[in-house]
Amino acid sequence: MPPDANAAGTPTRIPRPPDARPGRPAPWDDLSARERRGIGLTRLGDALDGAGRRLGSSTPPEPLDELSGVAPETTAGLVDAAVLVAAFERDGEARVVLTRRAGHLRRHRGEIALPGGRREPGEEPLAAAVREAHEEVDLDPGSVRPIAWLSPLVTFASGSLIRPFVATVDAEPALRADPSEVERVFDVALAELLEEGVFHEERWRRTTPRPGADEDGSFPIFFYEVSGEVIWGATARILTELLSIVVGVAAS
Repeated sequence: MPPDANAAGTPTRIPRPPDARPGRPAPWDDLSARERRGIGLTRLGDALDGAGRRLGSSTPPEPLDELSGVAPETTAGLVDAAVLVAAFERDGEARVVLTRRAGHLRRHRGEIALPGGRREPGEEPLAAAVREAHEEVDLDPGSVRPIAWLSPLVTFASGSLIRPFVATVDAEPALRADPSEVERVFDVALAELLEEGVFHEERWRRTTPRPGADEDGSFPIFFYEVSGEVIWGATARILTELLSIVVGVAAS
């Protein structure tokens, strides 16, 4: 199991329950090393098209549908947020932009995240994701080409309803972290996330219901250890769905 840290920066506490146990193998565990490489922007876009995720041609599901059985008071106060999976290509491999949240933040300090945040009143989710990426890491909105959506999700720890979008960036961006929100901005290749030993799953249990829980009440938590960082939580869930689509396997 990974340590409660991102070793190169602000430590982050992983609230692992005492009965946490190892989970299933990576969804792409049976793929060869060759099948996990060569993921450029064209392959990325084609896979999202094939999965019916293209913006303008399909609509994301209603995220609250996954909360059947959860008390209404739990869902009523959810914060509406959006994040951007901003992808660019280097040496034939698509890379995505990630951040480490600043150490002084009240919630999720030091955690690895996708650029994004809370929607403003009347703001469309995609517009919020692009705006937040500009504010957090200085990603030029004019260089962003939104192409697809990923499944909306709810995070119970932060009380957020998150709508992820995938966008391509024309060239490798020159990014700068806003220190009020971001401690570090970096990028990682999708092929790196797919490498042997980078991903692992744990099974956790909580007293409140969780979508997709097994009969014993356990549900999957995903982790990636890459570039000296531990990626987990909502960010890992989003990346796992994206990677599963790209390589054509069923997500855990």
